[in-house]
Amino acid sequence: MIRMLMQYFTPSLEAINKSENDEQRSKLVFDLLNKFDTSKGIDKTPKTIIQFWDKMDGIPSDVQECMDSWKKLEASGFHYQVFCQKSAQAYIAANLSKAHVMALKNCYHPAMKSDYFRLCYIYCSGGMYVDSDEVYSGQCIDAYFDDSKLKLHPLCYDMESDKMVSIEEFLRLPFKQSWIYYFNNNPLISGKKNPIVKYALSRATNILTSLDNENLPEIQSTAGPGNLTASVVASSAANQCVDAFNILTDWEENSRNIWSLSYRNDARNWRLSNRLMFNHPSHKEVLDEPKE
Repeated sequence: MIRMLMQYFTPSLEAINKSENDEQRSKLVFDLLNKFDTSKGIDKTPKTIIQFWDKMDGIPSDVQECMDSWKKLEASGFHYQVFCQKSAQAYIAANLSKAHVMALKNCYHPAMKSDYFRLCYIYCSGGMYVDSDEVYSGQCIDAYFDDSKLKLHPLCYDMESDKMVSIEEFLRLPFKQSWIYYFNNNPLISGKKNPIVKYALSRATNILTSLDNENLPEIQSTAGPGNLTASVVASSAANQCVDAFNILTDWEENSRNIWSLSYRNDARNWRLSNRLMFNHPSHKEVLDEPKE
């Protein structure tokens, strides 16, 4: 995969190798969290909020309630838009290349389409992408749009306890080998043409346009958090783009993730569908079960 990546990326082979190594990537994320630049970017990020659901006429009612909480920000001067497979493909066709359209088509699960499309949109237009299972708290988020830098939401997973570590804890304590430090791709907030988002988009496009249906890539590492984290690390390991992002430490104060949504019990949950085609026969039994 490294040879294929080199035609798209400017970082050195050493930088890319670090970004593709799980242990080195986690350590470099920890280092970034302890020395990130807090200065502001030059321009402002557009006050645009976008979301995605594969089929516009198939949004579950509990998911729609979550999404409607962000739509309320229109009253504060934000532009809000929901994309589906059809409108996302039309946007990509109008703003990017045929390879990017092919990459979207090759996304084998709706969550992967969501991951890939947010990279396309934020790179081309800028703004904020937020997942459809998030609920807006009602607090002012204008500060997220005061500059053009990419805002990265850091996360940490403890392999020993099989639990997430709170942001207060992992930002305060020394590096732990058993903790995996990474960046979420939700939210994705940036001005347009951010070099890290460009890197992440190129990496994901390369993987998706080379898709092997007999050996499907993992969802999160193809265009999701794994992809974004690898892209940040590769750029930073090559001493590029360090001033292109800031760390987002207050996201959980402004948004709450809802885990009790109905779709999480079937194949629409990417965790139940990883490395399986969305219409794979193994999903049929789950999808045919009556919903409460």
